[in-house]
Amino acid sequence: MNSSTISPKTYRIAIAVFFFIAGLSFASWASRIPDIKHHLALSDGKLGLILFAMPIGTMLSLPFTGWVINKLGSRRVLIASALFYPTTLVIIGLVQEPWQLALALFFFGTFGNYSNISVNTQAIAVEQMYGKTIMASFHGIWSVAGFSGAAFGTFIIALGLSPFQHFAIVFFLAASLAIYFSQYTIRDNKGTANASFFTKPDRFILIYGLIAFGSMVCEGTMFDWSGVYFQKIVQAPVQLVTLGYLLFMGMMASGRFVSDRITQRIGIQKVLIGSGICITSGLLIAVIFPFIITAGIGFMLVGLGVSSVVPLVYSAAGKSNTMSPGTALAAISSIGFIGFLMGPPLIGTIAEYSSLRWSFTSIAVLGFSITVLASKMKW
Repeated sequence: MNSSTISPKTYRIAIAVFFFIAGLSFASWASRIPDIKHHLALSDGKLGLILFAMPIGTMLSLPFTGWVINKLGSRRVLIASALFYPTTLVIIGLVQEPWQLALALFFFGTFGNYSNISVNTQAIAVEQMYGKTIMASFHGIWSVAGFSGAAFGTFIIALGLSPFQHFAIVFFLAASLAIYFSQYTIRDNKGTANASFFTKPDRFILIYGLIAFGSMVCEGTMFDWSGVYFQKIVQAPVQLVTLGYLLFMGMMASGRFVSDRITQRIGIQKVLIGSGICITSGLLIAVIFPFIITAGIGFMLVGLGVSSVVPLVYSAAGKSNTMSPGTALAAISSIGFIGFLMGPPLIGTIAEYSSLRWSFTSIAVLGFSITVLASKMKW
């Protein structure tokens, strides 16, 4: 198909579909963790160790992602990862031993990383066609896919289907979408002569990475500890323990669909400064007023704050003059993902020696680092 006949809107829809595939695949796995835990008779401790295989796969593949995309092009990497990512999901549904699950999750994390970097590289190219910021809306599609995957998983579980049957359905849906919409992906340059495995990030990419780090520490904290906070500190009724997490996720998804429009009006710097303030304010409200309504409002502010940060930083990195988009995104993801991994154990460690409220206060300080760093940048 002649790329000159394809409209920017068509490209945008196609790349949004690939974001949806990624979000659906991840949420489908998450929805069946309890069933797989029961099937393999895993204790909480063993499951925790096995789950760590996925971020290990992500982290070990990150240094090579930019190089692979430079050599093969983001289009090829995106199509391949959009097929292999849900394929690995099917393999997870077949595991019979803990070591098999760990190995499958390692590759699930690896292909998830290639999918993440390549689809964001394609999104940057679409954004350049539009000449304005549209990155957050793509990430909003990922969030919608996460909700859809969780809801579909609940429906499948109610039907009594096994994880393998569930994941096979997701695979056929994802593969069908990937194959059809692959014709509307962007054919980018490949075969960069001077591509290298490790490229030292410049000052701007480093600061972008630190901003992503601050946001993803907060995001990881909300994912893993919001329910515990509502249970132990807020002392919410059992049926409302997940309320904080749902409010956070709902506001994060909603924020991504309005972020682009706001950014176009007031600029990326003001949005990032405001994002840091929202995160810090939300966490401090939840700490100072640990009641259902006030903590819920606080968690909504955190969701609104983190919604824009990573998409906007990715968008800014795509305009780097010293690194290709794929390499720049891989560098930022490496720094940011460390924050995502560090946040939850940091919370637990501080809580062990003081309290969970002090843990959330510490994370609020990291959230404010986004405001400080963004205010010092020349965007």
